[in-house]
Amino acid sequence: MSPLEPFGTRLRHAMDERGPLCVGIDPHASLLSAWGLNDDIAGLERFTRTVVEALAGTVAVFKPQSAFFERFGSRGIAVLEKAVEELRAAGALTVMDAKRGDIGSTMAAYAETFLHKDSPLFSDALTVSPYLGYGSLKPAVDLARENGAGLFVLALTSNPEGAEVQHAVREDGRTVGATILGHLAAENAGAEPLGSFGAVVGATLGDLSSYDLAINGPLLAPGIGAQGATPADLPSVFGAAVRDVVPNVSRGVLRHGPDVTALRDSATRFADEIRAAVDPR
Repeated sequence: MSPLEPFGTRLRHAMDERGPLCVGIDPHASLLSAWGLNDDIAGLERFTRTVVEALAGTVAVFKPQSAFFERFGSRGIAVLEKAVEELRAAGALTVMDAKRGDIGSTMAAYAETFLHKDSPLFSDALTVSPYLGYGSLKPAVDLARENGAGLFVLALTSNPEGAEVQHAVREDGRTVGATILGHLAAENAGAEPLGSFGAVVGATLGDLSSYDLAINGPLLAPGIGAQGATPADLPSVFGAAVRDVVPNVSRGVLRHGPDVTALRDSATRFADEIRAAVDPR
């Protein structure tokens, strides 16, 4: 596929071919320790290389958490750059979990870091925060369109603190979260088979029937596995939009390392369970 083919199109193909699973790459200190690795650059490199080698050829989407690499400075960023390059070379899609959000030239610089095709950190999609106003994301939206990339915008997140902002009711009677979903539906209007501008919606949130999740774009769903949600919960949470869900599992897969076979078996099991739940035909 052309690098400039829209992210939504590439995502739909990847999930249809490899299964609807996104594996988070979150090398936090406790996980490195559980793998028998030191919390240093050598441990980071070993952990990341093992995950990539074990899963890059079979999992549809990966979500590296940028912060866990940034904490090691420039050497950590170099590990992240190499991981992104190798994941994409293996045919997987990368969603950089950086949750960037700012205004004007600063937002444009963040966009160029992760969404410009010539950047060493170029990713298929980027998580962003709209809470300086959805319009502040315009530089990222524009560059994503230009380079065939996508965005996942924080809308209804799984952390309890998010509700005080996302469930707040505006003067027009809509919640802030619903307003963000409305903006994304407008971005994706007319896109086939799937738009490139998605929302982050927690799989642990229970009944979301009061929200219109049919944004014609992907719904990145953290919370499966260690946070308590299961693949079987997805239809009740996401309703008719469940086929557009990109379920994210991090610790549920990664805790099986450093054994490569165990990592692969866990990822395959989650992908099969998710596929059965969202498309039981």
